[in-house]
Parts: sequence; C-alpha cells; structure tokens
Amino acid sequence: MRKLEERIFKVLMIISSLVIMSVLLYILWIIIRRGLPSLTWDMVSKVPSGGFYLGKEGGILNAIVGSLYLIFGSVLISTLISLPVALYINFLINKKSRFSSIVRFSFDILFGIPSIVYGAFGFMVMIYLGIQASLLGGIIAVSLLIIPIMVRSIDEVAVYVPKDLIEAPLSLGATKFETLKVVVRQILPGITTAILLAVGRGIGDAATVLFTAGYTDSINLSPAQPAATLPLAIFFQLSSPIEEVQNRAYAAALILTIIILVISFSTRYFGNKLSKSKV
Repeated sequence: MRKLEERIFKVLMIISSLVIMSVLLYILWIIIRRGLPSLTWDMVSKVPSGGFYLGKEGGILNAIVGSLYLIFGSVLISTLISLPVALYINFLINKKSRFSSIVRFSFDILFGIPSIVYGAFGFMVMIYLGIQASLLGGIIAVSLLIIPIMVRSIDEVAVYVPKDLIEAPLSLGATKFETLKVVVRQILPGITTAILLAVGRGIGDAATVLFTAGYTDSINLSPAQPAATLPLAIFFQLSSPIEEVQNRAYAAALILTIIILVISFSTRYFGNKLSKSKV
C-alpha cells in the first residue's frame, strides 16, 4: 500500500512539473515569436520619439533604466528590513514564541494582499504627504510589496538552522553579532532565493507602480521625478490598436524576461560562490 501511494504521488509530481514547464515554454514561445522580429537595437538604445506609440521611431530605454532603478532600490530597502526581522524572530527570541507566531501570521496576510492594493495605499500616502508620482514613490510601494515575500522566504530557511550552530560560537566566547554573521553565511542560499523571488515579483508588477511611479518618455535623473517602467511600457503598447506597436510590447516583454534571467543567474552564481566559502 505504501509503495502504491509513493508511486501515485510520484506520478502526480511528474505530471504537475510537466504542466508547469509546458505553460512556461508556451509563454516564452509566444513572447519570442511575436517579440523577436520587433526587437531592434534602436528599441533598446533609444527613448521614445514623437509618435512612438503610433508605430513611429524610438525605443524603450527609459523604461529599461527605470525598471532597473526601481528593482535595485526596492530590493536594497527590502533586504535591509527583512533580514533583521527574520533573524530577530528566529535567533534573538524564541522562534516558537507567541510574538514570533504573530509576526509570521501578519506577514502571511500581507503576502496575500493584491499588488493593486499596495499601489492604492502608496498613492494615498503620497497624496497625504503631498508627494507627486515619482521613482521614490514607486520604490517605496514595491518595497512594501516584496518585504513579506523576503521575510517569509528567509524565515523558512532560518527556522531549520540547527541549535548547535548558534550555541557553539557563543560557548567559544563569540558575541551575538558575531554568531549572527555565522548564521547569515549559513542561510545565504536561502537569502539568495528570497532576493530572486522578490526581483521576479517586483520588476514585473505593473499595478504597484501604476499610481506611484508615474511614467515619462525620458530617462529619470532624480528620485523625485516620474520614472518609466517596463511593465507599464508593455501595458501601454498592448493597449494600442496598431499591430506593430503591439508586437513591440512583446519585444519589451522579451527584454524584461532577459533582465530577470540575467539577474537570477547572477544572484544564484554569487550566492553559491559565497556559500561554498562559508564558515
């Protein structure tokens, strides 16, 4: 009976994996088939010129630069907030305490809130503070979106760190800060995974930045100015009735996919490299 159950679950896992891979490959195929013919050097290296959204010349360099600003800024802020929270509820207090459970439950709720709600919340805060749509507003809104992802992802890894790994440095006279440095290197692959999840969610989300980051046809030079992003560039181009402009949206989606892959592989490579030299 046990072997039969194992075989059934193994078959279900294989089927699920094949379905997910098939959907992913189909999406990639559609993006490449429609986007690759429209992907030109001018599209990558130029900002939109007059009439770009009517099929005339120009590119989306402003959206590429804006997306990179946005994701690096929001991931930096999120990491600075998420890592201390995850370390605190796992290593500085009892990981099974009521307070730790409440913190985890709170982030679980925040994790499930739709991104448009974060965008609307950020927009209300900006109105209250008298701030216009800007790159800084987009970074703050995206940070709010991905902080729950990073906290829960790091927490899932940190909770399995063996107790001996914490007690051994302390017994040798190390301070709590020095002990946490050892723990951080131990869970570095988990932190890397959390960053990858955050990058994938943050850089591709349009609802969060729709009200907060604004949009501009020029390259952003200040956090106080509106910034273009790739998800909104794709959204605006797909809304066009002109087929040539719609195909450019798929080309922009292809660029976005390439950026995510480059960031993912780079983060994974450096994460593995650092984890191999861990204490």
